[in-house]
Amino acid sequence: MSAGGSTTVVVIALACNLGIAAAKFVAAAWSGSSAMLSEAIHSLVDTSNQALLLLGIRRSSRPADERHPFGYGMELYFWSFIVAIVLFSLGAGVAIYEGVDKLLHPHPLQHANILYIVLGIALVLEGISTFQCMREFNARRGPLPWMTALRTSKDPSLYTVLLEDCAALAGLTIAFCGVLAADQFGIEMADGVASIVIGVLLAMVAVFMSIETKALLIGESVEPEVLAGIRAIIAAETGTGKPIADINSIKTMHLGPDDILVVASVDFEDGQLARAVEATNARLELAIKTAYPAVRQLCLEVRSAAAVARAAGGRHGSGSEAGSSSDRETLTAVVIPPRAKTTVAAPAAIAKPPNRGGQAAAPREPIPSKMVKPPTTITPNPHAPPTKGKKKHRR
Repeated sequence: MSAGGSTTVVVIALACNLGIAAAKFVAAAWSGSSAMLSEAIHSLVDTSNQALLLLGIRRSSRPADERHPFGYGMELYFWSFIVAIVLFSLGAGVAIYEGVDKLLHPHPLQHANILYIVLGIALVLEGISTFQCMREFNARRGPLPWMTALRTSKDPSLYTVLLEDCAALAGLTIAFCGVLAADQFGIEMADGVASIVIGVLLAMVAVFMSIETKALLIGESVEPEVLAGIRAIIAAETGTGKPIADINSIKTMHLGPDDILVVASVDFEDGQLARAVEATNARLELAIKTAYPAVRQLCLEVRSAAAVARAAGGRHGSGSEAGSSSDRETLTAVVIPPRAKTTVAAPAAIAKPPNRGGQAAAPREPIPSKMVKPPTTITPNPHAPPTKGKKKHRR
């Protein structure tokens, strides 16, 4: 069902339940019927649930942004789950409580004619809402059986309203039987029993809704026939002379009633150019989105069978290579590297004290070794005659 059809069904149900709830509360206060009070609470809960569904439809239609790149479609599933919780806690809980209280403190009905009138009006209004919802549901389910279409529906706003309307019709019938038994046959406990049965019915509907909505909330795939159709479109690009060699996997998930994500992994033939891969991707996207307009996101994982085989082989052989490399690393770690040559730095020049001008004297440059002459030593000649010393003359 489209978003517009769901919104129309919810609005009609909200208007009908609001009028029914007001009439039931007046009748329950006037007559003191527990079954009528349970039905009034049931209609009030249905009205609030439809308001929550409208909120979910509105918020889920927001466009995608940077924070939510796939959009807000799954927010409708969240609010539908809240509806199931409210129906179980308030609708079923209060109805069972009122029925038990009526059994513990029985009292006769008053103004039973008002109850019959209100129940008749409620049946007419609920019938109008149920007819509108059923017509939309039948247009959507096609040849599928009623229960199968209900289980496979991806629009919680549709099956929530449908289940609540069906439960309301059943509840009105139960309430009518309880009021009739208490009024015409004097069975005072029949009114309380009818209220308890209505509460149990609402609890069962709430449990069914919560199970179905939870499956959508955590991510549910498309129907098998849709998946088979998508696979057939991709398979048309495989075979001799085609760019795709094999289909690895196709995964789908509903991001909303009319928003499907498709992730397909395919092996391309070796030697395919980037231009051919891009053209194949464009053809697949156009064909899939034309056949299934709900597919808004298509992610194609391009792989090569030969590249995957080489990567797998390299991964298996990496163990021996890693072992040999680790051995080499171990050997390298124990080898002592050659000792580096040491150089002796020349002693720093001694700075002279500052001269009279107060400025420090520039350090003297070292004298090259070639300019410094080694000291000479004179050794006596053993063959030379002895020399006589000169005598000093006195004056």
